[in-house]
Amino acid sequence: MKFKRVLLKVSGEAISGEKSEGIIDEEILGNICANIKKAVEKGAQIGLVIGGGNIWRGRYGKKMDRTTSDHMGMLATIINALAFQTALEEIGVETRLQTSIEMRQIAEPYIRRRAVRHLEKGRVVIFAGGTGNPFFTTDTGAALRAAEIDAEAILLAKNVDGVYDSDPRENPNAKKYDRISYEEMIEKKLRALDLTAASLCMDNNIPIHVFEIAKPENILKVLDGEDIGTIIE
Repeated sequence: MKFKRVLLKVSGEAISGEKSEGIIDEEILGNICANIKKAVEKGAQIGLVIGGGNIWRGRYGKKMDRTTSDHMGMLATIINALAFQTALEEIGVETRLQTSIEMRQIAEPYIRRRAVRHLEKGRVVIFAGGTGNPFFTTDTGAALRAAEIDAEAILLAKNVDGVYDSDPRENPNAKKYDRISYEEMIEKKLRALDLTAASLCMDNNIPIHVFEIAKPENILKVLDGEDIGTIIE
């Protein structure tokens, strides 16, 4: 494999599929987990971050303060993380769930050294709750955890198959980038991921592979070094 230890970030919207918001599509969830299992069996060490956009997004809370709205979003990521933990363990993948907000009845508190030890033992470590602070997205949470666990790359699984110069769902002539630098992405304010996350990855020299999660086998392809989607480096 090209990468031994990675941080896989899956967007919340991706696991709802065509269903309504607030729903987790069990078939999509199962397909993603099946490919995570194959990656672990090949020797990959995987940290996992799931967004909460299928349940709650900060923009929904227009009549509440941002801090409260972001805290609700953190709880949404924990709900999705529990779904992933259950689905992975049902197919024999050992996991540990760690949260940035202490919930000792259901998960371990995030401790970096413990997380690294779990990875070394072949467990999938699910990081939930974002950074634990408002005003930061789960992209930034993923970048932070990737830097802390010394991940070789971030695998950013989204509903689109890469980074475009505009929204391909709105502009059929949008240009897709095969490779793009952090500097260019930040300068052009491309919204494939949060710009704070991009800056953090740039400072820590962590490449980001953006690909379409509708084809979960892309996880294995990226680990094997295939150039799919967009590489931000």
